[in-house]
Amino acid sequence: MADEEPLADDDLLAVCPLEPLDDRGAPGPADGRSSRVRCGRPLVYPVPVRDLPQPLRRRAEQGNDRYAGVFFAFDLDVLPPGLRYTGARLDVTLAAPGARAVQLAADGDEFGLVHGEAASAVALRAISAARSRPAWLRRLARRPGSPRAWTTGVQSGTFGWVYDDPRGATLLPRTYGMHALIELPSPATELAGLLTVQAEVSGATLMTAAVEFREAFTGAEVPSGAAVRLCLAADVVGYSRRRGPGTEELQRDLVEVLARARRAAGIADSAVRPQPQGDGQFTVLPVGIDESVVMPRMIGALRAGLLDRDRGRAPDERMRLRVALHRGLVKEAANGWVGTAAIAVHRILDSPPLRAAITENPEAPYVLGLPDVLYQDVIAHAVEPPLAADFQPMTVRLPEKDFTERGWLTVGRAR
Repeated sequence: MADEEPLADDDLLAVCPLEPLDDRGAPGPADGRSSRVRCGRPLVYPVPVRDLPQPLRRRAEQGNDRYAGVFFAFDLDVLPPGLRYTGARLDVTLAAPGARAVQLAADGDEFGLVHGEAASAVALRAISAARSRPAWLRRLARRPGSPRAWTTGVQSGTFGWVYDDPRGATLLPRTYGMHALIELPSPATELAGLLTVQAEVSGATLMTAAVEFREAFTGAEVPSGAAVRLCLAADVVGYSRRRGPGTEELQRDLVEVLARARRAAGIADSAVRPQPQGDGQFTVLPVGIDESVVMPRMIGALRAGLLDRDRGRAPDERMRLRVALHRGLVKEAANGWVGTAAIAVHRILDSPPLRAAITENPEAPYVLGLPDVLYQDVIAHAVEPPLAADFQPMTVRLPEKDFTERGWLTVGRAR
């Protein structure tokens, strides 16, 4: 179909072959009708009990379970001339005991996403969560001439969506998007399970092996009130010297590298709302994280992502970063975050010591600065890099900003 938009590489979970099955459901002989499926990484976001549909809310208020909205998506390959898809199916099996789907939507209208606009509290949260993947929302719209899905397994931990065209009267799409409301036992901190895709090509059934997925789930919405949280700011070194397509590539890669670093630390995309700043990004991390786990994992993944991105590139094509962390009481206001930490993290980011460190170490993928409180609370007790010995003391003095703070910096290793 002309309006089909394939999954972006950043959103991919796996690319798998679709192999023919015989009449008994066992692998059959190759007959030229094989294909491939591109499975998207599920997008998970928290749904507070008060935002659940009324019938679910009444029961949920009596328990302690958590609820998540989940987007699933997959793409099928283009077929050779003369062949067509006559059926498609996605089955999901959740790993956590007691986890189950409490609502399955055949399209966006069924959970309140009407013509791309939110007509329910869940849909409003879905739109916010999918800001990083807007094409996924478009997949949920009803498509003229395409059959609607019928769903299976609601109120269980194994469920799915089935699209078929037994009469051949319509043209099945190659791109699919589905939405589910999931109930999780209260201790759960991730959504995990298996995805299985099945397709029918001109009467032959094709199936892929089960694909494992695992997505972090905080189970908590971004609070509107003030709370003590970890703040991260990053800035691309030498951005103003780049021109044309190079700046677009830098912005895209910056967003990707930082998102991957957060995910490696167990921070779901839906748990943060990064503020883009052209050559930089500012992010307030969720309440209640274990900084002793999140910080080293995030910093390690950031270093790995930068080195992977720049491997084989000339020095003037590399993406090097100044990065700062701070912690404090912050609150989201009408035009961004307010609070001392939200200001201080940028003071450290732009400080002379960090700027000098990245200039004096041209091979370093990044330099990181943080305040003494984070060094004493986290780094001084670290058992995985960066360790206390990797840091050196600094004092950030910005008289024009009436700002002085004792801090620490480390230079990321290039090898």
